[in-house]
Amino acid sequence: MTTVTATPPAAAPSPFAYFASATLKAFNTNKTSWIGLAVFLVVVVLAILAPVLAPFDPNEQNILEKLRAPTLEHWLGTDSFGRDTLSRVLYGARISLIIGTVSTLIAMVVGTAIGLLAGWRGGRFDTVTMQTMDVLLAFPSLILGLILVAMLGPSMINIIIAIALTSIPPFARIARAPTIAVKEREFVEAGRALGYSDTRILVGHILPNILPEILVMGSLWLANAIRTEASLAFVGLGVKPPTATWGGMIREGFENILDSYWLALAPGMAILIVIFALNLLGDGLRDAIDPKLKGEA
Repeated sequence: MTTVTATPPAAAPSPFAYFASATLKAFNTNKTSWIGLAVFLVVVVLAILAPVLAPFDPNEQNILEKLRAPTLEHWLGTDSFGRDTLSRVLYGARISLIIGTVSTLIAMVVGTAIGLLAGWRGGRFDTVTMQTMDVLLAFPSLILGLILVAMLGPSMINIIIAIALTSIPPFARIARAPTIAVKEREFVEAGRALGYSDTRILVGHILPNILPEILVMGSLWLANAIRTEASLAFVGLGVKPPTATWGGMIREGFENILDSYWLALAPGMAILIVIFALNLLGDGLRDAIDPKLKGEA
């Protein structure tokens, strides 16, 4: 008598594995997403290697060389203090990426937690929480950032806090909606029936299913954080001089725009390239989670 052994069904892929596979497929369909990813990674590498790649000390002043046009020695010219513009652009990338990345991560963690709790608990807690988020969303992020930095004082830590606070409401919104949908699915009901705690269900079952949408939001909001930091620095509420920042360099270049256009052009192009790359990257991630938005649809 032949014994037939049943083969257990293959385990379903995790939401993150599915998202990674869908992202690869979306990137292969939308080739510009690869360009965005490559450009952004190049900027990150240049920022990390700034101490090695920068031809001069970004804060070294040489009044005799001030406002020099681009030359073979100073590829992007010099500013009003004789400092090398290329070196300051490379070091400025570090400030922009650090502030943008840290503030976005803080907003992502806090905003996602708020959205998860609001969507999970519902009722009055959900109403009050989302109304509070709506009040914060009523203020333009730049205006709210200006108010917060003006109150706290211009420093890297305070700028990170200000940008993070202005970015929390969008993440809370984007996390709440799918949480409401996912909490009604069968595997969540099964977890409740098995006596799982709310924390275990939220972190182990609901969060992995909404994480792709959070990551897409994070990639797009990182561009907004970098732009906000540059705007704050442009109006004099950025990291204090002589630290090189893209927004501060644009502000100084604006004061000499007629005679030394390259001072504002170099950091302005750097901001444009990074934001453009992040938007291309975000488009690819968005296509991965929303089939209706894919290029072939």
